Amino acid sequence: MPKRLQYGLALVAALFLAAAGQVQAVLPFHFGLYPAGPLDGITDIPGVRVGHVTLVEGGDVRTGATGIVPTSDPWNNKVSAAALAFNGNGEMTGTHWINTSGYLEVPIVLTNTLNVGLADDGVVDWMIRHYPNVGRTDDVPLPVVAECDDQLLNNIQLRSVKQANIVSVLDDAKEGQFARGSVGAGTGMRAFGFKAGIGSASRVLPADLGGYRIGVLVNDNTGSSREALTIVGVPVGEKLKNEYKTLFPQHLSEATLHGRMESGSIIIVVATNAPLDSRQLHAILLRAALGMGRTGLTSDVGSGDLFVGFSTGYVFKRSAEWKIVAPSTPIVEDNATLNALYRATAEATQAAIYDALFEAKTMTGNGTTVFGLPDDRVLQMLRTAGAIE
Repeated sequence: MPKRLQYGLALVAALFLAAAGQVQAVLPFHFGLYPAGPLDGITDIPGVRVGHVTLVEGGDVRTGATGIVPTSDPWNNKVSAAALAFNGNGEMTGTHWINTSGYLEVPIVLTNTLNVGLADDGVVDWMIRHYPNVGRTDDVPLPVVAECDDQLLNNIQLRSVKQANIVSVLDDAKEGQFARGSVGAGTGMRAFGFKAGIGSASRVLPADLGGYRIGVLVNDNTGSSREALTIVGVPVGEKLKNEYKTLFPQHLSEATLHGRMESGSIIIVVATNAPLDSRQLHAILLRAALGMGRTGLTSDVGSGDLFVGFSTGYVFKRSAEWKIVAPSTPIVEDNATLNALYRATAEATQAAIYDALFEAKTMTGNGTTVFGLPDDRVLQMLRTAGAIE
């Protein structure tokens, strides 16, 4: 089937889902070697669920949390996993155990920097409710919570995301389409000087390469300069460098930003149904970095660029005696398929970062206004350059 026709069918399927009452959030153009899945998001991987809590209160609360639940029973069906600190000026808890054990056994939660502790507590509360023996006769979980700094738009000292919010996010996480942009953990985020936040995308391999899927979700809060932004090769940031500039309160300016507020961060979550072990998922995460680089990101000194990936096709099950049973499924060892998964990961990561920019809208908080990407103008730039149809 021609690539263009495959993408068209995927888009028709996504529109059908929208008509059925689900949120529609798909990047308004397609690029690359492989078609997107029907949702063009991480939930194109069967069984993966996403939930958000978005807190917008008064003039200074612009924050939230996002949860990714890899399976319906992550504690007893542990998915193979790997984690990577591409640049380590940030926090993603629980990753030592992921890389030691080779699997993920808890949900992944994204939130703001000062809310990591409360979010961690919320994951523990959720785990105890669902698995009452943990910490008694059963083992104890190590939550996976990742952060980005949203202090520019949010009064981060308030630590507005509470334990109960995290429990609700995980209980409410669903399969299917989900909101993106200035929602959940992405509520107060900014990238390339534009409003950003949660973005997602997916790619589907052809049947002769297994038909496997790659889904990516990002929380984009990167601080790279406006001029660095390229969209499918078009220097959009350079063209818009003197427009849509952030409006700061008197005590702040672009020149006075420092540390994480200047350099920003990005969290990248990669999911696949291809049977891959931890070693192979680590290689997949390196290709996510290539997709990140295609957008103009270079990972500044002060940035926390932290990645985690998992496979729902390679599962460690727990026996009745709580012993871990290694997967019997053979891993993918065909080089052609692995190369295609690498390419699909880079494409989906690149598309997810664009999605965060296109979905996020102008927001004012904490006395600061960050403008959303001027979608129509950017799309016209891409058409004029021949980058999209």
